[in-house]
Amino acid sequence: LQFVYQAPLLPALELIDNESVTLLTSPSGREVYQVVGSAGTKYYTCFISSHYCSCPAFRFSVLKKEDYLLCKHLLAIKLSEAMEKVKRNPITDNEMVTIIQEVE
Repeated sequence: LQFVYQAPLLPALELIDNESVTLLTSPSGREVYQVVGSAGTKYYTCFISSHYCSCPAFRFSVLKKEDYLLCKHLLAIKLSEAMEKVKRNPITDNEMVTIIQEVE
């Protein structure tokens, strides 16, 4: 894993240890992940199906510079799913719309 994912791996594992990954689901079937940042003060919204994270590292290191395949938040989601450590939280459709609209 370290060879493939490089620098984001250890921070992603720390996010998993801190139980920072939550899958939000709405009655209409929409799903979005929220991952608490390392500082614990901000949530990053991630769409795993479209391989997107709202964090600055995703835009810079993954999209712009192409240094990494995934940011630590997306990697934490993938690993959490594999280890069955994803918290699940049902929300309303209106709450889902608000979360999606707030994505940068």
